[in-house]
Amino acid sequence: MPETVILVHGVLMPGVELRLLAHRLRRCGFDTVIFRYPSRRRDLRSNAAALARFAGSQQRPAVHCVGHSLGGLVILQALRQAGLPRGRVVLLGSPVQGSRAAQRLYQYAPGRWLLGKSSTEALLQQAPDWDYDRDIGIIAGDLPIGFGRVLADLPGEHDGTVPVAETMLAGATDRIVIPVSHTGLVMSRQVARQVCAFLQHGHFVPEMQVR
Repeated sequence: MPETVILVHGVLMPGVELRLLAHRLRRCGFDTVIFRYPSRRRDLRSNAAALARFAGSQQRPAVHCVGHSLGGLVILQALRQAGLPRGRVVLLGSPVQGSRAAQRLYQYAPGRWLLGKSSTEALLQQAPDWDYDRDIGIIAGDLPIGFGRVLADLPGEHDGTVPVAETMLAGATDRIVIPVSHTGLVMSRQVARQVCAFLQHGHFVPEMQVR
């Protein structure tokens, strides 16, 4: 029976943008399912609890999770408060150190409305460091094309929305930086290959590692 990969989208995204990545992971031998959640209407804990229930309903030998941006923070919160079935985790451009772009947007009333409940709680603060008791891979992008550049002065290398430094999680199993934008993280064939490698073996492909 194939292992399942749950794909978790970012803020203000419908999940449709994850279909190409889901297709590529199916070609890699996984069953895939997209978890959709109301990032604006429900808070982080509620969405994390819903993800934990959803993951627990998957009757497979392993249930892996791949989260893009805010989706990665929902996964980490689910691990902290409820636990998830056995499986590996990959975070794609998730600002675990807090998001400078979101902090800037939050200064304005329309920005607070746009971010909604989950984003406000997750993106404005650093994810706590602790032992997540599973393999976690971090993929960041460093192609600086994105709306985040308009909102804030992003330091160092970034993907146009999230600086590479914001994606660093203490205790992560492996980490790579790939020359793609924030949106490109879910569209890139190279990223899909690396996600597949990590889910299968617990590490990224060595010859493609950067820094």
